[in-house]
Amino acid sequence: MKLPLPSPLRSRIVSTSRGEVTVRILHQDVSSLYPGMERYFVEAVLGEEVIASFRTNSYEYSPGVALTAEQAAFSHADDWEAHLAGDVAGFVEYHTPRHHYPAPDAPVTDVVVIQGSPRPDGNCAAIAGWVAEVVKERGLSVQVLYLDDLILHPCIGCYRCFNDGVCTFEDDMDPVYEALEHALLLAVVSPVYTNTVPAGLKAVMDRCQALHARRTITGTRPPDKGRSGLFFSVAGRVGTENFAAILPVATAFFSLVAYPLAATPCFDGMDHVPGIGAVDGARERVEGAVAASLDAILARDEVDGIPEEEA
Repeated sequence: MKLPLPSPLRSRIVSTSRGEVTVRILHQDVSSLYPGMERYFVEAVLGEEVIASFRTNSYEYSPGVALTAEQAAFSHADDWEAHLAGDVAGFVEYHTPRHHYPAPDAPVTDVVVIQGSPRPDGNCAAIAGWVAEVVKERGLSVQVLYLDDLILHPCIGCYRCFNDGVCTFEDDMDPVYEALEHALLLAVVSPVYTNTVPAGLKAVMDRCQALHARRTITGTRPPDKGRSGLFFSVAGRVGTENFAAILPVATAFFSLVAYPLAATPCFDGMDHVPGIGAVDGARERVEGAVAASLDAILARDEVDGIPEEEA
């Protein structure tokens, strides 16, 4: 859905030692995407160059806060005008844009496997390894993300990512975002912890709200066509009811990151066997799900005119 263009609310010219700077306030109604959300932009423009930019949105301000997004925007504009009139050089230096960038060594692969268990050698690790083997046999690239090796801050629901698509925290999620932007297949492996996913995996799921915001706000959400998702889960207790809560959580996550969920193989009763490798047909189920997803992805790519070796 195409967002409406921001509309001007106020524009003032400030005379400085470097020339005239225009301080403008813009408003954008994005309620078509997020009910009731309004975004405000404050920009300082020198010639054709935006030398400072501030963005805020109405979701940032909880009911208990005696401040609105509109008030914050006008307050910033007033402060900027006063600062510009007195010290334009200091203003420019202070407001030099700062952005998060993916780690320079962040790999981009055809397949991303998120190993959601804090145990590096357990059942989930075994499944992740099986997935990676199938991918490599197909000649495609793959990376396995072990979440407990990463430094991840949980989402705090600040909604600042809806301003420019960048999370307020700069940590090891940056390369995760980069990986999820480019992979054709996303596979997530998780144990059942208190009927849902472990804390580390839930933190990643929640932090992907920033990726969703980036795509929707900028209009770059990737098409579902040519992408696929797989969710594997293990539970210690016997019974499929052990997955009743975790599967909706997984489904919501795959929808958020725009990977259509193709299959959700689950394995119960792990407390009663030496490991997932001892479960008859477990490896075959995992490998079959991965192979089917890759075949479907490559088939769609060939139909679209993309040679298989370039998929």
